[in-house]
Amino acid sequence: MQQAIPYRSWQPLISSINNTNNTNIITPSFVSTKMVPNMVLENAVIVFARRGCCMSHVVQRLLLGLGVNPAMHEVEEKDEVGVIRELEAIVGGNENNMQFPAVFIGGKLFGGLERLMATHISGELVPILKEARALWL
Repeated sequence: MQQAIPYRSWQPLISSINNTNNTNIITPSFVSTKMVPNMVLENAVIVFARRGCCMSHVVQRLLLGLGVNPAMHEVEEKDEVGVIRELEAIVGGNENNMQFPAVFIGGKLFGGLERLMATHISGELVPILKEARALWL
């Protein structure tokens, strides 16, 4: 029986390098990779979340209920640090406050579940989604 090949949507973000002292140095490769920034810029709405997180499911269901089909990028636990570093590089924040789920609308960080729910309840979310061309009705 054949084994299924695991699906990976992007390359590993952290690589280890052996130096002359035979110690492994872990270096993030987010500087050279352009995968995550391209994903943010190419999608009107994209959600970065931990794999299997219930909060990301709530975000997805809310956006689907509004008629938006968000791109969902689920991050493995081992790749979490690298993805967070890439997202912080996109946002330009020096603070370590990037958390999952992270919702990007129109190429800009919108926020997490709390901000998404607050803007939906106040009625401001639909105009923002229309402006980002995620909704057109």
